[in-house]
Amino acid sequence: MSQKKSVFLETHNINNRATGLGTFNYELIKGLQQLSFDNLELHLNSGKPDLLKNEFGNKFEYHKYRSFHRYKYFRPMDKFDLWHSVNQNSKLEPRTNTNYLLTIHDVNFVEEISSDMNHKRNRLFLDKLERANAITYISEFAKKQTHDYFKVPNVPEYVIHNGNPISTLLDTSDFTSTVPVDKPFFYTIGDFIERKNYASIINMMKLIKDHNLIISGNNSKKYGAVIRKLIDDNGLQNQVFLTGKVSDQAKQYFMKNCTAFLFPSIREGFGLPPIEAMSFGKPVFLSDKTSLPEIGGDIATYWTNFDPEYMKAVLFDGLDHFNSNKNEIEILLKKRAASFDWKIAASEYLKIYNEILK
Repeated sequence: MSQKKSVFLETHNINNRATGLGTFNYELIKGLQQLSFDNLELHLNSGKPDLLKNEFGNKFEYHKYRSFHRYKYFRPMDKFDLWHSVNQNSKLEPRTNTNYLLTIHDVNFVEEISSDMNHKRNRLFLDKLERANAITYISEFAKKQTHDYFKVPNVPEYVIHNGNPISTLLDTSDFTSTVPVDKPFFYTIGDFIERKNYASIINMMKLIKDHNLIISGNNSKKYGAVIRKLIDDNGLQNQVFLTGKVSDQAKQYFMKNCTAFLFPSIREGFGLPPIEAMSFGKPVFLSDKTSLPEIGGDIATYWTNFDPEYMKAVLFDGLDHFNSNKNEIEILLKKRAASFDWKIAASEYLKIYNEILK
């Protein structure tokens, strides 16, 4: 019997499930768990391997991630047949030369940190590119953006869309909101970083009196303070509410009960929240930037600029159209959301593992 080939998934970002990368790590593993891979031994890396083992049992092998593993001389000694760098920013690398698959989510760091190719962030990424035997991208946009800024090696490249993180609809009937939900409200969720562009929808809210806006996500960062100041300076404390991080139940409650989901992000490698909102048949309003048209397709409504009057007009025209054709559009939204499937994505990754290891 031929010996199993070992694949190491560098998944230490799984510890922070509130971020896009944390969600990606977790959902990819969950997708893989549903598949059979008898010829492979998949190894997961996590700061809390026991939690993963409790959830996924003997389907995988587990490794404890420690922060010093990022330093060259403390890299893990084990030899694997394939190393999957699940995130292009990970500092942890194999100690020995081995097959190497790189997954690229975005290269926003070139635009946001430095375009100098000698900057340490770009050097880290260039080293990964040079190592790669194959590259996967989470969107056509991420592929285009990488090619725009970097000389990509001549290796096989694949685009594998992420799946929809909402695989189970939760019972939200006993959920109690910590922010007012007595008025119709718009909802958005994401990390509090400038590219999420929450300021644009808060400026729009100055022109809207009959709805509230609820924003979820970790707002303890610098941009959170900027947003709180904007709310206070405009006297919107009774109309725009920040929930902080939320549970899955809370997120589903707000998505299920909102009038519309707003996502004005200006840089997005993929953008999972709009897909989640579409699962509930909710109209989604997105910026037309980067990967978002790839996610929303022709069923979403897009803002092409962030002038508050214009944004309000697009929003209410879109809501009128939605409400006039509600049943039909809800079905199309749910169908669009269901087309993004983690089990399908995971099977694509497995195919690539086998392809590289042939």
